[in-house]
Amino acid sequence: MPFPSDLEIARKAMLKPLDDIAGEIGIGPNLLEPYGESVMKIKLAAIEELADAPPAKYVVVTAVTPTPLGEGKTTTTVGLGQGFKHIGKRAVVTIRQPSMGPTFGIKGGAAGGGYSQVVPMEVLNLHLTGDMHAVTAAHNMLSAMVDNHLYQGNKLGLDPHNITWRRVLDVNDRALRSIVIGLGTRLDGVPRQTGFDITAASEVMATLALSRSLEDLRARLGRIVVGYTSGGEPVTAEQLSGAGSMAVILRDAIKPNLLQTLENTPVLVHTGPFGNIATGNSSVVADLIGIHAGDYLVTEAGFGADMGAERFFNIKCRASGLTPDAAVGCTECHPWSLSTRSRPITPPSTARSARSRTRWAPGQRSARTSPTAAAARPSSLRQSPRRPANPASSGSSTTRTRACGTRSRLSRGRCTAPTG
Repeated sequence: MPFPSDLEIARKAMLKPLDDIAGEIGIGPNLLEPYGESVMKIKLAAIEELADAPPAKYVVVTAVTPTPLGEGKTTTTVGLGQGFKHIGKRAVVTIRQPSMGPTFGIKGGAAGGGYSQVVPMEVLNLHLTGDMHAVTAAHNMLSAMVDNHLYQGNKLGLDPHNITWRRVLDVNDRALRSIVIGLGTRLDGVPRQTGFDITAASEVMATLALSRSLEDLRARLGRIVVGYTSGGEPVTAEQLSGAGSMAVILRDAIKPNLLQTLENTPVLVHTGPFGNIATGNSSVVADLIGIHAGDYLVTEAGFGADMGAERFFNIKCRASGLTPDAAVGCTECHPWSLSTRSRPITPPSTARSARSRTRWAPGQRSARTSPTAAAARPSSLRQSPRRPANPASSGSSTTRTRACGTRSRLSRGRCTAPTG
């Protein structure tokens, strides 16, 4: 009998009323805003109301060797949160909201996997409470204000060729990465080159994730730099009078979303900045609530430890004032061994696997390192003596370490290692 898919497992979940879930962590009905039957928003007043409760142990989960699609961290985070319940401890999980770009792309959703999932799976991966769309609207309104400022005479002296604020959309649309706007009549604006990024890459998303209150959010939005004058001076959202309107659009998006796991552990899902260009962590607000809502607060840092975890320690913790008690660095399994995945993933070739097993069989010394085995090999297969290093030679080869931690072979100035 085939193993059930993530969706099949999620749809069989026995959900508890969220009022009961919230009550278990000390959050009363006065602090909740229902969004349908399976999701609620938590008011920011919960931070102050829970402040007198003892702080939980703060645990961050990251990946030592992330897979290309990043599988495993959320599953580990959710599984750890559920595991505490089995030993009589109260735990709260905080994770990021999935972007619909990866959800409909090759990666799929971000609700965990197998029996370590956040549910309802479909609700979490699709829209949730509209926070992503609020970020999209706030970001693009500022974009419109930039172009309107150019059209109205450009009082601030913005250099049209040095405007850094683009537009965003929460889908994968390669054709919009680089575009020209303002074409048509004079009433259609000032022509210039710009483009679209994905919403999770928006500076507004990162700002929302680091804000501690609506007032803090308003101040941070005002400091966003949209471009520079011809003299190199920065122009901010505050100077364009856009920060207040953006904060109003985000007034509900700053409130964390309450869901639950398959085993009814409370989960706060909030914000979704990418880890390769932003903080890669869920919101400060969610952690400020969760830290006083149980015995353990388990959060996830996105991407690898050199990205999400670095920014967790150096950026998020400084913004929240919280100090982690433990870090879990999971070594993630290969995608083709994840039996809970519903989509087929092609394993490596059989021939390559056979060679790997022959060379690196457990308990045996490799022919690369065994003197006896190396001597028994035909002379034509033995390695030639290593040439002395000569950096000036155009044919020299050097092994270097990339910023992401992987080792690459550089030959004749070009990297011959595969990228991914």
